[in-house]
Amino acid sequence: MSHPQRKVRFAVVGCGGISFSHFIGIERAPEAELVAVCDANAKRAEEYGTKYGVKTYTDYDELLADPDVEVVCLCTPSGMHAEQTIRAAEAGKHIVCEKPMAIQLSDAERMVEACEEIGVKLAAIFPRRMSPSSQFVKKLVDDGKLGKLSLCSGYVKFYRDQAYYDSAGWRGTWAMDGGGAMMNQGIHTIDLLQWLAGPVASLHGYARNVLRTIEVEDTAVVSMQFKNGALGSIEATTTAYKQPDHRIVLHGDKGTIVLTGDEITTLDLIGEQPDIPAFPPFQVVPDGHAVQIRDMALAVLEDRQPIVTGRDGKHSLEIILGTYESHRSHREILFG
Repeated sequence: MSHPQRKVRFAVVGCGGISFSHFIGIERAPEAELVAVCDANAKRAEEYGTKYGVKTYTDYDELLADPDVEVVCLCTPSGMHAEQTIRAAEAGKHIVCEKPMAIQLSDAERMVEACEEIGVKLAAIFPRRMSPSSQFVKKLVDDGKLGKLSLCSGYVKFYRDQAYYDSAGWRGTWAMDGGGAMMNQGIHTIDLLQWLAGPVASLHGYARNVLRTIEVEDTAVVSMQFKNGALGSIEATTTAYKQPDHRIVLHGDKGTIVLTGDEITTLDLIGEQPDIPAFPPFQVVPDGHAVQIRDMALAVLEDRQPIVTGRDGKHSLEIILGTYESHRSHREILFG
């Protein structure tokens, strides 16, 4: 549905690595336009302001005071998201928040509650849910094509050397990264797993830095029980040299589905063989962001909730923080 009458006005806050996908998303959406950028680094803010021909801010509160800005895209370090979201909500702005939305569960709660109370929209960025293959698998599972789920697992196997962690002061720290292999690299796969097979009822996990000199974990293993009775596991690491980055394996009494990256590499159903459609080319970054940013513009114009709300985005965070808590306390963690 197109809304030619007007464009929703966006600002990008934090012009670091991931911001490019937000700029692309805003550019691609017929219903959106970029009106401002903000970065604490004046030189970088100026560079992007000039590049896009928009207003430039180095002070976040000044940006929030700008009546032109309707939606802020938060591309700042994870540890800053909670306060920045709440301040944006108080200024009456809608928020598109990069992952992880927060690094403490209490902060995620505060963000969700502030936005609901004030009546602004909060979208949590989970671009892997947007891929045509993920949507196809979700429909198969929801339609009961796998039957009763039995074992559902996620594997996150990245390689990040010590130099990667040393490249930015916030990387690998509890205060700003909020966690390691699970929180930073694994959250998308964990979110996808719980979206397809979840929610999770309880878990037991281990998470520690085995090889890298960092505060947070470079390796984690988790065993889980899902609310639907299935069991599952998560393996996450940044020490796996030359491995497929991420994989999800779903088993049920009617068959098996495997997602490797964002491609369906196995679809075997007992007694029937559905065709895997030829999906259009899709790159999670930036294409998934573009879907969510356009959706936020439409959500504002149509006055509805975005496709992935802050509340939707919280369960993956619960799983990750629950794993850290389980590791520290040596006990099983139960959810709701």
